[in-house]
Amino acid sequence: MAMRCALTSLPARLRSPAVVASGTRRLLSDGKGRVLSEEERAKENVYIQKMERERQEKLKKKLEQEKDAADKAKSGADGKKAEGTN
Repeated sequence: MAMRCALTSLPARLRSPAVVASGTRRLLSDGKGRVLSEEERAKENVYIQKMERERQEKLKKKLEQEKDAADKAKSGADGKKAEGTN
């Protein structure tokens, strides 16, 4: 009952099925207060995905380099221990 009262008190433009189903109204804007068109949103999504992919690749390369450096340090330390025992 409370939900029905809350929905009837909302303006008609906010009572659309999409808004009611999701519970919130999601508008993507360009940061200047302007709502983006479908094409602009699609381009922005592609750009964001590309940037995230590049960031993930950089992190992956960095982790591989750190792992290689750790392996070299470990093998170097093992070699020194072996030499010191002779």
